[in-house]
Amino acid sequence: MQTREQWGTRTGFILAAIGSAIGLGNIWRFPYVAYENGGGAFFIPYLFAMLTAGIPFLILEFGVGYKFKTSVPNLFRTLSVRWEWLGWWQVLVSFIITIYYVAVVGWTLSYFVLAFTRGWGADPSNFFFNAYLHLSDAPFAFNGIRWPILGAIICVWLICWAVLFSGIKKGIESASKVFMPLLFIMVLIITARAVTLEGAQEGLNWMFKPDFTALLNFKVWVAAYGQLFFSLSIGFAIMLTYASYLPTNSDMTNNGFITAFCNCGFSILCGVMVFAVLGNMAFLQGVGVDKVINKGVGLAFVTIPSAINSLPSPVLFGTLFFAALLFAGLSSMISICEVSVSVLIDHFRISRKRAASLFCGIGFLCGIVFASHSGLLVLDIVDRFINNFGVLAGGLVEIIFLSWICGLDGFKEKINLSSDFKVGTLWTFCLKIITPAILGYMIISNLVGDIKTPYSGYPSLALFVFGWCMVGGIIILSLIISFIVQGDEK
Repeated sequence: MQTREQWGTRTGFILAAIGSAIGLGNIWRFPYVAYENGGGAFFIPYLFAMLTAGIPFLILEFGVGYKFKTSVPNLFRTLSVRWEWLGWWQVLVSFIITIYYVAVVGWTLSYFVLAFTRGWGADPSNFFFNAYLHLSDAPFAFNGIRWPILGAIICVWLICWAVLFSGIKKGIESASKVFMPLLFIMVLIITARAVTLEGAQEGLNWMFKPDFTALLNFKVWVAAYGQLFFSLSIGFAIMLTYASYLPTNSDMTNNGFITAFCNCGFSILCGVMVFAVLGNMAFLQGVGVDKVINKGVGLAFVTIPSAINSLPSPVLFGTLFFAALLFAGLSSMISICEVSVSVLIDHFRISRKRAASLFCGIGFLCGIVFASHSGLLVLDIVDRFINNFGVLAGGLVEIIFLSWICGLDGFKEKINLSSDFKVGTLWTFCLKIITPAILGYMIISNLVGDIKTPYSGYPSLALFVFGWCMVGGIIILSLIISFIVQGDEK
């Protein structure tokens, strides 16, 4: 039996956990969510959500992973054979996220290279959608492979393979110790310059000026919880896996607080950076910030390049921005990949080197569709459904199973045994009542909304195939795998 790997240092684990939590969404999703939901007032429900759901759930996953020190399906099987399928569900969800997330990181790598010459030209929108993606007009209009995109995806897979192949201490921990400091330094440099630009103050006002009436809107509070769940990498096996490599006497609660607050602080820093740049862009165009703001892919690959074109030293700030985006994407992707690599090592008893090679090879082949001309459209649908139903539902079932069926006393004892700050009744209340209630509401709300109104106007067949069938297939496949594995062991 192989000896389980461990993190070399506490700092290494915390940086890896922060790297997992900090991803592309911190840069292109959080600022827009805050802007849309009360500006500065949004930080009140956001902080409340972090204290009542994000941190308690994170500490729980750290504690459970630390206690059982195995891959996620084995972990749930140890707790109850009947619940092993939940582990496979989370593994499959993480696998799906991996194969489309790598495409976005690939685009980022391409733009990092383009930034040296401002290769997106004077019209970044036309360049991104037409020249770079060659975007088709329908999800099923694949129209072959975009070879530059496939090449970038291969490069990203090779980087991830090299890190995963090298192991926990020499690979993931070492990479995190390089990626995270550089990421923070680059974002700080961009932010320090951005806030001095003309119009930056107006941009910051758009994000931070509080609209306290928004606090009376329940949807704003739900948005805060949603941002936390998507940002902290909880509910789909990542933190359970990372914590399984912790050495004896690791402090769970402090690790959880540090990870959550660093993630929160970085999100706010990114908000300052983005809105300062948007404020300058709006000033130069003589329009309001609301006329230039965008979100998601559009913000990163269209709006920001447009703003960079007008900045002093555009090549410098373009390369810094896309290097930061690349490091954020790589650190998150590596953590998602490790979930499946851990399963291959623990469940199928193969070496890390073989597991990393096998996983990266399969992941690359399964994700080729996202290098097609309709890759962005397919990705948009898959991302919507995997997050709204795969991740949230997996997190809800997990929290109900761990807190109500297993009971939290055993986990609480293990967590408190090696932690300076002890969890107690309030922690239990948050996990048993607040977290499942919010997750349940979000899932039902998303379900009703997507049934009433087809997402983003996509054809029903595309939503059925890439959305509903994918989510349903994950659930069915997780049950089948669990049944087969248990049958083989008998």
